[in-house]
Amino acid sequence: MDHEAIREAVRNRYGRIAAKAGGAEEAQESCCGPSCCGGTEETSTSTALGYDGEQLRQIPEGADLGLGSGNPVATAHLQEGETVLDLGSGGGVDSFLASEKVGPSGKVIGVDMTPEMVTLARANATKGGYTNVDFRLGEIESLPVADATVDVIISNCVLNLSPERDRVLTEALRVLRPGGRLVISDLVSDVAVPAELQEDVEMVTACLPVRRGDYESQLRAAGFVDVMISEPESAASVDSWADSVHGAIIVGQKAG
Repeated sequence: MDHEAIREAVRNRYGRIAAKAGGAEEAQESCCGPSCCGGTEETSTSTALGYDGEQLRQIPEGADLGLGSGNPVATAHLQEGETVLDLGSGGGVDSFLASEKVGPSGKVIGVDMTPEMVTLARANATKGGYTNVDFRLGEIESLPVADATVDVIISNCVLNLSPERDRVLTEALRVLRPGGRLVISDLVSDVAVPAELQEDVEMVTACLPVRRGDYESQLRAAGFVDVMISEPESAASVDSWADSVHGAIIVGQKAG
C-alpha cells in the first residue's frame, strides 16, 4: 500500500474519532478492540488496560478515547523534571498522566498528525489547567522536536499505524538525550499477520499487530540498546496469528 494513502486513511479515521469526542459523543472505534484489550461491558477498555480509575476521573473529559493497548506511563518510571514526548498523543490522556509525574519542573510534548486530535488535546489541556504540556501537529516519521532534548518517549498503540516504523524509531533516537529511554505500548504477535490483511485499509488503520521478532529487529537496527518486549500472560502455543496477538510494553534505550 502507498505510504501516503495509509497516512491519509489513518488521519481520516482518527479525525472522525476526535470530532465525536469534541462533540461530547462517545467514540466507539478503538485501536485494538475489547477482544485484545480485555474490555467488557462492565469495565472500560482503559481500566482493563491497567489505568487507575481515579486518575482517569481527574483528567479532562474527552482526553481518554479508549484507543490504547496498554499503559506506558505506569511502566516508564517517570521522574520529576523530566521531558517526555508522547508519540500520537490523541486526546491527551497519557500526556496528562505523564504531566502529573514530571511535575511543574518537567515538560510533556504531545505530537499527533491529526489536526482534530491536536485541537481536542489543546482544549483538554486548557480545561484541566495543564501548563507543562505542549501539543504539536506533526508526523511521527518527522518529529517537530529538536535533537537530544527528550528524556523519555512514550506511545500507546500508535507506531503500528505508521507505514514507516523504521523512520519513526530513527526519529525517536534522534530526539532522545544520551541515556534516554523509549517505553511504548503496542500490539505484537508471535505469528505473522496474513499478507491480505496488511493490504486491507480498515485493518491497517485499526492497528494491526507486528511480529515480535520484527519489532525487536527494527529497534536494534535504529540504534536502540537494552531492547525488551514483554511476554504475553499466557505462554501457550498458538496455531493462528489472531490467537497470538497481545498488547506488549516495548522498551529500548539510547546509549549514553
